[in-house]
This record gives sequence, structure tokens and C-alpha cells, in this order.
Amino acid sequence: MMRPTLRAVLLFGAGIPLALGALIVDTAYWPTAPAYLGMAVVLAGLDAIFAVRQSSLTLEIDIPAILFIGRSEDLVIRVAAAGRGPVVPLQLAIDVGPELEAPEPQATVLVPGGRGEVAVALRPRRRGAAELHRIWLRWYGPLGLTSRTMRHELATEIPVVPNTRAVRDAALLFTTRDAFFGFKSQEQQGEGSEFNALRDYVPGLDHRAIDWKHSARHRMLVCKEFQAERNHQIVLAYDTGHLMSEPLAGIPKLDHAINAGLLIAYMSLRSGDRVGLYGFDSEVRQFSEPIGGLQRFPRFQQASADLDYRYEETNFTLGVADLLGRLKRRSLVVLQTDFVDTVTAELMVENLERLAGRHLILFVTMRDPALQTIKDARPRGPADVARAVIADEFLRDRMVVFERLRRLGVHCIDAPVEQVGVDLLNRYLMIKRRELI
Repeated sequence: MMRPTLRAVLLFGAGIPLALGALIVDTAYWPTAPAYLGMAVVLAGLDAIFAVRQSSLTLEIDIPAILFIGRSEDLVIRVAAAGRGPVVPLQLAIDVGPELEAPEPQATVLVPGGRGEVAVALRPRRRGAAELHRIWLRWYGPLGLTSRTMRHELATEIPVVPNTRAVRDAALLFTTRDAFFGFKSQEQQGEGSEFNALRDYVPGLDHRAIDWKHSARHRMLVCKEFQAERNHQIVLAYDTGHLMSEPLAGIPKLDHAINAGLLIAYMSLRSGDRVGLYGFDSEVRQFSEPIGGLQRFPRFQQASADLDYRYEETNFTLGVADLLGRLKRRSLVVLQTDFVDTVTAELMVENLERLAGRHLILFVTMRDPALQTIKDARPRGPADVARAVIADEFLRDRMVVFERLRRLGVHCIDAPVEQVGVDLLNRYLMIKRRELI
């Protein structure tokens, strides 16, 4: 498709005052205007003739095989033009579905006989199948008087899954030899309550670890070595209701929760614990029995990816009662949810009290920085004061709910989205180190 550009319109428009000026000066100069317009038409025609033709363009498109929520991947487009000629500016745009943020138009230069390359960042908003509809290319003639447009249909879908790359990167940090608390059993000797081995006593060891019975038998001081208990049962419980479908930092809260859950699941499986998954809102959506072994992590990853967004009110009475009936042994229940105020959280607290009587609960929410920003902003009028007061009330209500949960023995985490995964993992390590499960 070929169209005149703004430059061509201005070129033709300049002929109108030229014709009027020639008639005012002398009517004998009237042929000047047709001559000028004819010259403009000839220039536009030559520009269209010498512009790069669509048939000479070749596209090579590298589409990512998979997209991770919270990360952007580049879609690389290479445009090659046959023939010779001057350097041509090239503009490129992509039509995408609602699962992706609309990419910004890109620009490059096209050298006939060469190749131009453009990298377009694809950033998913939510999990699912991200659609790529079509690619639009626009370039101009040598004089910039005409433009050509090319449409290339893609009709492609890219799966968007939880961010396992972030899990792998964080896991590498926490599995180094100088990581926080350590993880492997051979690196935890002396901690925990599970008997590991006997060893000769040397100065510096804990006197309480001396085994006096074996010391008397061997006629030398012998002490016990312990290691952290393994084979704990961890259940990652996700609230999939409407509050968790709201975006925070451009991504639904549920996806932030799943990314944090995958991190603790990977580390738990690596350390010998068993991990299960539970999803609920107005009804129970999914339950995966706790499984052990790091080789089962892909199965857990797929179960997490199957958690769908729901826009229904969460029924904590049903969700907690069903979970209590499914768990046959004491477990660490990591509940990732959200609430608004003390009124809406009342039923949640009551049901968590019943769950805390048999299991250890780790209650995780994500802090919305907008509330603190509104509260701390300098007011410029009565409306700003009202917003600040309401934000402060919401923050106070959250603190009241957290305090009530702590009195019930529930461990609480309220962290920013970029910190929630690390805070959750550190708290899990602390719980294991103190053997609270």
C-alpha cells in the first residue's frame, strides 16, 4: 500500500500561495503554478518508482518459544531488501493480544542489498496463551514523499508460564556453601534433632551433645552429631479469588504468589521435604498431594501454571475445612492471600484459628506501596486529606489483622512484591532451623 506523506502534502500545499502570488504580481505568470504542481507530481512519482518494493523484502522472525510472567523476551525481526539504493528509514509495529503489553513502535534503517534487525520486547501481563496477530512495516521513498506499508500476518500463540528462571537464579544464591543457614544435610551437622552420627569430642563442641553412656563404654568422650529433620510436609495454599487477580506492579498478585511459591517449592524439594499445592476461592479448585524429590518439580510447576484467575469472593470457611480434611499429618501451610480491612478479614481469621490448632501457618500477603504513598503525600486540598485518612485506616486495619494472627501462632509476612519470594524463603529456613513444624 502506497500513500503520500506529510512532506508531499506540504509540497503540494506550497503551490497555492505561489499561484496566488504570481496572479497578484502579474497575470502573465499564471503558468508558474501548473508548472510547480506538475514538478511536484513528477517528484512524487519518481519517489514512488525508486522506493523499495514490497516484493523485494524478506522477513525472518525469531519468536520466543515461551514467555515467563514478570520477564520480557525479545522477538527479533530481520528485514532484508534485494537490489541497490540509498539507506531507507524503516518503522515497525506489532499487534498483540490483551495478555501482552502493547510494544512500542520500533525504528531502524534498511539498506537495499543488506539487512536491518529489530528486537521487540514482549512483556506478558498474565499467564495463558499470548497472541501475536500481525506485523506492520512502513518505509519511505528516497525523497520522503511517499510511504509504503506492508502487513505480515503472524496468528501465533506463545504460552505464558510462571517465572521459573527467577526460581533458578534465586536457588543458585541460596545453595552456595555460604548461603543463609545452609541446606544440605552434611552442611547442617550439629543443628536439628535428628541423630546423624557419633564423633570424638574435641574442645569447642557443645557439652550438651556428649553421650555419657557411649563415652563410658569407649573410655573416651564421645558426642552426638545431629542434622536437621527432613521429610517435612509443606502445602502451598493459594487464594485465587478476585483480590488476587488485581494487578500489582503490572502483574496479577496471583502470579507474584506463584513465583514466590515455586522458589520455596524448589528449595523444599531439594532439601528432602514434600510439597503439595492447594488452590481455592468460592470453591476448591485444585489439590495436589505432597510429593518429594527434586525430579518432581516440573510436575509441581505445571500444577501451579494451571491455577486460573477467578473473580469471585473467597470462601475461607469452605477452603480451610476442606484442607483440614485432606491433611493427615502436621504440615507447614503457606497461605498466600489478601484482604482489605478487619471486617472482610474477620471470617478469615476465625477459620485460620482452627487451622493453626493442628498445623503451622505461614500467612503471606503483598504490600501495596500505593497506600503508603497516599498516606505520606503532602495534601493540597480536602480531597487529598480524605484520601490520606482512608489510606491510613486501611494500613491500621492490616496491622490489626496481622497482630491477631500472630497471637494465634501464625507466622506473617507482608512484603513488597520484589521481596516477597526472598522473605518467604528466609522464613521457611528459620522455621526449619527451629524445628517448628
